Parts: sequence; structure tokens; C-alpha cells
Amino acid sequence: MATRCIGRFLILPWVQVPHLASHVLSRMTRALPQAWQEAYGHPVYWAETFVDTTRYRGTCYRAANWQVLGQTQGRGKDDQTHQANRSVKDVLGLPLTRDYRARLLGVA
Repeated sequence: MATRCIGRFLILPWVQVPHLASHVLSRMTRALPQAWQEAYGHPVYWAETFVDTTRYRGTCYRAANWQVLGQTQGRGKDDQTHQANRSVKDVLGLPLTRDYRARLLGVA
């Protein structure tokens, strides 16, 4: 499974699912741990995403209980100039297990 499996999705007129975006995100986050384990051979306990605030509000993530963690500095992952040259993005996260903190700290 690709780590960037959600970009945008088109809602066709005949699709009748209440709260569709939350539904899709919920199904994705339920399927992610097993798919990650199969693909990479180790578990995943936390999911995160980035929302370009100049183009989107991230409403579907917030409605699906993703937590706002902060904002990027607008530098990109391959930054070598230490100058903002990209849009600032909100960082949102979602725990995939109840004991994610202990597991991420290695005490579980």
C-alpha cells in the first residue's frame, strides 16, 4: 500500500453514503496497520497527513477526529536553503492503536 493513498477523491452523483469523507478515512485507517505490516514487515501505530492550508481546510480529517499537531515551516522535506519556499501546511495525526504512545516510546 502506498503511503500517499489519499490525494483527492471524486464523489459521483449516485453515491449515497452519509459523511462519505469520514467513512473513507475510517476504512483507510482500519486497513492501514495490516497493509503496512504486510508491505514493510513492521507495525505502524500512528498516521499523519499534511493539509495545504492555501488550498484546503482539512475539514474531512477534522471531522474524522484527526488531531491538529501544528504547522510545517514551508521548507519541504529536501530543504537545503533553510528558507521557506513552499506553502505552510497543517500537520494532522491519528493514533492507530490505543497504546500508541507507549509503543512509539518502546515501553509497550
